[in-house]
Order: sequence, then structure tokens, then C-alpha cells
Amino acid sequence: MKNKTRKLEHWQVVTLLLMLYDFTAVALSYCLALWIRFDCKFSRIEARYLQAYGKSILIYGLFCVVVFWFLRLYKSIWRFASYSELLRVVAATLLTGAVYITGMATCVGRMPVSYYLIGISIQFCLTLGIRFSYRFVLLLRGRTNKGINEKKVMLIGAGAAGQMIFRDIKSARETNEKVACFIDDNPNKWGRYIDNVPVFGGRDRILEAVDKLGITKIYVAIPSAAPEDKRDILRVCNETSCELLNLPGMYQLYTGEVTVSKMKTVQIEDLLGRDPIRPDMEEVFDYIRGKVVLITGVGSIGSELARQIASHQPKHLILFDVYENNAYDIQLELKKKYPELKLDTLIGSVRDSRKMFQVFEKYRPEIVYHAAAHKHVPLMEDSPCESIKNNAMGTYKTAYAAMAHGCKRFVLISTDKAVNPTNIMGASKRLCEMVIQAFDAKIKAGKAYEIPQLFTHGMKEVITSPEIVEALKTTQTEFVAVRFGNVLGSNGSVIPLFKKQIEAGGPVTVTHPDIIRYFMTIPEAVSLVLLAGTYAKGGEIFVLDMGEPVKIDTLARNMIRLSGFTPDVDIKLTYTGLRPGEKLFEEKLMAEEGLKKTENDLIHIGCPIPFDVDTFLRQLDGLMEVAYKNREDVRDKVQEVVNTYHPAQ
Repeated sequence: MKNKTRKLEHWQVVTLLLMLYDFTAVALSYCLALWIRFDCKFSRIEARYLQAYGKSILIYGLFCVVVFWFLRLYKSIWRFASYSELLRVVAATLLTGAVYITGMATCVGRMPVSYYLIGISIQFCLTLGIRFSYRFVLLLRGRTNKGINEKKVMLIGAGAAGQMIFRDIKSARETNEKVACFIDDNPNKWGRYIDNVPVFGGRDRILEAVDKLGITKIYVAIPSAAPEDKRDILRVCNETSCELLNLPGMYQLYTGEVTVSKMKTVQIEDLLGRDPIRPDMEEVFDYIRGKVVLITGVGSIGSELARQIASHQPKHLILFDVYENNAYDIQLELKKKYPELKLDTLIGSVRDSRKMFQVFEKYRPEIVYHAAAHKHVPLMEDSPCESIKNNAMGTYKTAYAAMAHGCKRFVLISTDKAVNPTNIMGASKRLCEMVIQAFDAKIKAGKAYEIPQLFTHGMKEVITSPEIVEALKTTQTEFVAVRFGNVLGSNGSVIPLFKKQIEAGGPVTVTHPDIIRYFMTIPEAVSLVLLAGTYAKGGEIFVLDMGEPVKIDTLARNMIRLSGFTPDVDIKLTYTGLRPGEKLFEEKLMAEEGLKKTENDLIHIGCPIPFDVDTFLRQLDGLMEVAYKNREDVRDKVQEVVNTYHPAQ
């Protein structure tokens, strides 16, 4: 077998040439030192000094190469040379110089002091110069290449993060960008320069700088700024037609990962009028760990609930949904990510009394998150009976089954549309809240067994069984509700609709120029649901302080700008008028409700409006009959039960 000749890598060839250069540079340095010491005339150099130089320089040159090797000066990638490489060259020069001085004094002979000082200085310049000149040439070449069709960038933030992004842009050969200016709110920096780049001014000069300097891209690198300041700046930037990217937070600054690649496209939630909720969830997950948990309805909220609960070791997780595609998708996701998770996925309707009792009888869930509901306002206006059957009666049947089988906590997901509702969907969700309030009142009075059995005749023998009757006498189920605003990005919400309309080239449809809504993100919504499960004592309606509401018109225009278009120029906005049952604004609490604080400053408890529980439960029987017969007077019947419901005309 023939031996194959191993070919040297490019870096190995460079290393050999650099070693040869260093040896030559060291020899030349001290030769020049003698020459300079004797007035730049070789004829004046004394013979004893030339002999001493000749005896020592070869050994010293080899010694320098060995020291350079151990200090990794031949293994650095010099195109990325930085402060650490400079320190190693300084250390190598001082070490070899000290050894040379000592060796000459003890073994060879005395030399002029200036010989050593000049020699060490020249050696340092020659060995350092060849290395950093390589990086300098690459930098010049990169700047030359960037000059062709370069994009002008504005960097907002002249602090540590901004300067890291600036250096990354300067050194990157892959991008064709040039930082044209900094923006910073510190007046002390205005009119000054960072590496020949001006600090143009504060946030009030962003629009002026964009026009004056021809900015096409904006990087926002202010991770330590207050959330309200960052939102104000992002909103100003969003008024331009520039591409906009944002450094998400302080984490990247702490870890040294502040680079252009870490910049993220600004999301619509970055422009919301409040801080994101980041509660301490450890208490929540301690409560969930080792419990049997049932989630009804695995749409946007239910799926995120399942993800977060699955990641914190529940004893058993049961997913229940009438829509098989939702259930199948989240089932596959959880099985792949958590192969050890005990998971069951069931298909069925919360309106099916027998099915719900079978589920609770078999699995005995300790915590229930009831997210199953019809939620589309216009669709429910066209099918009001379905809204009552699925939302109100589905909650009644699920809550009754939970109570009858010893469930510890039942958390209902409600909506701000339940407050002074003008549509049947909101009224049905208010009915859901009243159901869990009524059940809680009966349990606390020790009279859960008096709750009417609003079920089909086929369930009578189940409900009246000795086991169920005994369970109702001793049940301690804690029922609570969680009231949401609109959830960004959830199925059927306005954000996905606007995205589709923008992708189609418009128009973007807004019902009314003055319509406003409260918004929250899916993770925030899920955090609130989970917190309700731990704070619950029974009967509460948890309410999120969502800050200032957002105008939908402003939201639509921001989304168009974030997509790189100009509103009313590239993408048209059209106003379609309020839909049936739609309000210009939503409320989080009814006027009669007060607020109590919880451990989290942004989560409050609404004090429920008192109502006659027995009368309400009797009225539900009549309402169920009207809904199941699909009678047209269902709205009138709902108004009798929910006196805050006033249908929009």
C-alpha cells in the first residue's frame, strides 16, 4: 500500500512563514538597535558589540519562536485579532526581552542599555505589526466592498449594546451595511462621534435623521431601557418606512451575545401599551406537579396550557376537544417533546353529559382548565342557541361532573366581553361565570346536592346513584373564573386576519376608526390561568390589569408598517362598520364590581355582583329548554337571566 503524502493546510503554511518572519524580525530588531545606538553608522559599532550580537542572536531568535508558540501566537486567527492577542504579544516581548538581557549579562557580555530598549521596541513593532496589518487590510477591503450599494443604518442606543452592534456591522463582510448615525437620549453624547459616526441626537430627531441621512434600516439596541421608553421609540421608528430590528433584552448583553444576528424583527406586541407580565411561576408549577389535569378545548389557549403544564411533571394530562385536528396536533407535539408524559387525548363535546361523567369517573382529574367555548362574536349572533348550549350549558355540565367526582379546582376561562355584554357570545360567557359562582355558593353552604340536575333523562340514574349523592354532600371543589381581553395571535383573532389581508395586498378591514380593545399575549393569558389555579379560594373572577387599550386602527397601521408597507399608500385601510353585537370598547369589570389585590400587582380579583343563586339556577332550566328547541326568543330569555345584557340594535 502506498503512503499518501499529507498535504499541509493553508494555516500551517502561514504558520511556518510567520515563524521564519519572526526569527528574521528578531535578528533585524537588534541589528537595527546597534545601528541606531551608534548614530546610524555601522563603521562606528565597536567590534566587541558586533561579536556579542553574533554569538547570541541566533539562539535568541529560536528562543523567541518557541515562546511565541507556547503563547499561541501562531494559532490565533488574526483576521479576528483583538485585545487578548495584543496582550499576548506584549507578554511575549517582555518575557523574551527580560531573558535576553539576563542571558547577555551573565553569559556573553555587557551591552549598552539603549541596545536592549531599542531592540525590544523594534521587535514588538515588527511582530505585532505583521499580525494586525493583516486584519487592517481585510478591514479596508471590507469597507471598499461595502461602499457599493450599501445600506445606511441608524443605531438607537450609543451604550455598550449599541457599540457592540456597531463593531459587528463594521467587521462583517457578509453584510452591505454602514452605520450612518447613532441616536441616544443622553444629551452629553449629542454632537459627538463614535469612530467617526455622529450621535445625531435624541429620539425626537429620529424622523429628521432618517430623511437627512437616507436611513433604510434601524437597529434598536437599548436592552436596559424602561419598557415604556422602548415602546415610545419603537412607535416613532415605526412611523418611518425603514426596516426595524430590536435587541430583545439584557440577556444578550450579559452573555456577550450582542450581534446583528441576535436582533429580532419588531413584533406587534412590542408596541402594546403596557409591560409584559412575567410572574414567578414556580409556585404554580409546584402546585401542578404530580396532579391529574384535564384541559377542555385545546385551541390557542388550551394548547399553550398543555405545553406549559406538560413541562412541569403532572401525574397525568388529559386533553379533551370536539375538534380532532386541534387535539391531534398538540398530541403529536407533546408526545415528541415529552415522551415520558402520561397523556390521553379524548374527542367529545362538553355538551354531552354522559361523556363528561365518563371522563371524570375514569380519570378523576384534580384540576380542570375549562377552555372549551364558541367565541366568534358575529357567528354566535347568527347562532345564538348554539352559543348558549355550548358555552353556558357545556360549562354547567362539565362543572357538575367535576363537583360530583371530587375535583379540587375548576378554572373557567372567561372574557372581558362578559362585562355589560352587547352580544350573545359575551352574555353566554357571563352565564358561565354565574354558573361557577352559583356552584361555589352552594358548596360553601354545604348544599351542592340541591343544584338542579339539568341533564337528559338518560342521565337520571347516574346523577341519583348513591356514590354521586354522597360526593355532592361533601364536595369541596373550588370554582374560579379568569377574565381575558383579546389574545394576540389566537385562532380567529384580529392579528392573523390582518396578516392574511396584508399578504394578499389589502385592503385591511377595520370595523370602526375609533374601536379599541385590550390585548394580551398567549403566554400571558396562560400564566394568568395557571395563577388563578393557585390563588383560588372559590368564587373569584380574576382580572388582568392590561394597561391602556389599543385602537384597532392604530394596530392595523402598525402591522402594515412592520410588514414594510405604507398605510393608505401600499396597503389600503377600509372601514366596514360595527358588526352585530360589537362594542366600540370592552370593559374588564362591571361598574358594580370592585377590585382586590393579589400577590401579583397586575392581577386583581373582581368582587362578584350578588345575585339570587336559587332563582338563577331555576332560570337556567328554562333557558336550556329554549336553547335546545332553537327558539327565536332566546335573547329575551338570556336578558331575563343576565340583567346586564343589552343586545346591540
